[in-house]
Order: sequence, then C-alpha cells, then structure tokens
Amino acid sequence: MESLVPIIVQIVGGIIGGQAVGAAVKQAAMAQLPKIISGAVGGVAGGQILGTLLGDPATAGAMGGLLGDAAGGLGGGAILTGVVGAIMGAMNKR
Repeated sequence: MESLVPIIVQIVGGIIGGQAVGAAVKQAAMAQLPKIISGAVGGVAGGQILGTLLGDPATAGAMGGLLGDAAGGLGGGAILTGVVGAIMGAMNKR
C-alpha cells in the first residue's frame, strides 16, 4: 500500500498541472480526456524523474517525500500537457 501512495500523488498532481496548463495556454486547448491522460502520464514520469534526481527520500529531506512526488507530478503533467496541446494544435491547423 505504501508503494501506491507516491504514484497516486504523482497522478493527481499531474492531472492538476495538466488542467492548469490547459486553462492558461491557448495552444494547449484540447478536450478534457487528452488533458487528463497526458497530465497523469506526465505526472508519473515527472515524479519518477524528480525522485531519481533527488535520490533516497530519507536523505533528500522534504522534497524526497510526498512533497517531491507532488511537485514532480505538477511539473511533469504541465510540461507533457503543454507539449501534447502544441502538437494537437499544429495538427489541427493542417
């Protein structure tokens, strides 16, 4: 159960980050389902990357725990949603 909590935090953080980018950036305007999926995938990826960069949670301080998972999720979800939105926007212009 303890191994699922960080992943859930990353997914939720990624969805929040993706929704924020979708609302703020005109090029990332797309339907809800792609925003949710890209935010969740980006959130898990961002959380894993940040966790790898910070190392062991016991030695990394506050950013190594759930706060780090949330921050990585927010950032990863926002970045991937922005990229997917830009690609979808470019494809729609053709």
